[in-house]
Amino acid sequence: MRRQDMEWCVSMPKVELHAHLNGSVRDSTLIELARDLGEKGIIVFSDVENVIRKDDRTLHEVFKLFDLIHILTTDHYTVTRITKEVIEDFASENVVYLELRTTPKRNDSIGMSKRSYMEAVMEGLRSVSSVDVDYAPSGLKTDTSNGTTRKKIYVRFLLSIDRRESTEAAMETVKLALEMRDLGVVGIDLSGNPIVGDWTTFLPALKFAREQGLYITLHCGEVPNQEEIKAMLDFSPQRIGHACCFGEENWRKLKSLKIPVEICLTSNIRTETISSIDIHHFADLHKAKHPLVLCTDDSGVFSTSLSREYSLASSAFGLGKTEMFQLAENAIDFIFADEGVKEDLRAIFEVATERLDL
Repeated sequence: MRRQDMEWCVSMPKVELHAHLNGSVRDSTLIELARDLGEKGIIVFSDVENVIRKDDRTLHEVFKLFDLIHILTTDHYTVTRITKEVIEDFASENVVYLELRTTPKRNDSIGMSKRSYMEAVMEGLRSVSSVDVDYAPSGLKTDTSNGTTRKKIYVRFLLSIDRRESTEAAMETVKLALEMRDLGVVGIDLSGNPIVGDWTTFLPALKFAREQGLYITLHCGEVPNQEEIKAMLDFSPQRIGHACCFGEENWRKLKSLKIPVEICLTSNIRTETISSIDIHHFADLHKAKHPLVLCTDDSGVFSTSLSREYSLASSAFGLGKTEMFQLAENAIDFIFADEGVKEDLRAIFEVATERLDL
């Protein structure tokens, strides 16, 4: 894409609904933290330096980076720092609404509980200084703009249940989400290694979450497990992520249910879930006017940004500026926030139509 077209994608307001906090770490931060761990003898810095500095990582290198991030994000200070930087990075490319998902971690050796992990996340959010952040539900406004017209981003959190967890651990995550509702936790995500764990293990916790009014999104169809895909669709989550390996019957079912799909183009290609961009299911869903939203998944690990995802969709599927803008604006309908936030976002997009060359 031409530079001015990429600049246009950056300047357009955008909505991000599938971003993993720890996968969105800046490379520069990873280098700094990894060097520090190397000096402490926890890791061998030279083993990871090359992988961090690369843009076009292989699948093996991607997993190596995830392993490193897992080691890095087990102390409160690092979690706080990463949260602050990730929110600022999304805001800097005109993401106006961000749903960040993260798996609350326990690390008994340093006294980290799932709750203290999330408190470190919240501290990071509150320390954002480059932009005003709205993170609480209606009636609990957190806007600190003092009447100025600073840039603003709405941030909400999804707590992820890891597929390696037990039913009890999943239930603990849901209860934590309920306790932190006033701090902008709006829903539950099911994620992790798609070949690990059984759907029925998490069902009690997900049903409880739904009964309590939490929104639910599921990583669905990352591998061709048609029985699980069908069970997930039967559960009727508010959204699903990826939807890469659907058989024909489940594909028809998805379309008839009109469940919004979080599409992560670069991630799907880099992880080799989809072999090439020209056969990506985005094209079929977009043509069918199925509800969908472009997302980054792990912007740091996959060396992308939401603006780049729009740029990629434009070049791969022939989307013009008006279509890209419509795609971004349509995502407002699928966010896990109240009607007041949706109205605010629609107003932002309306103002943007006047300054963007559509």
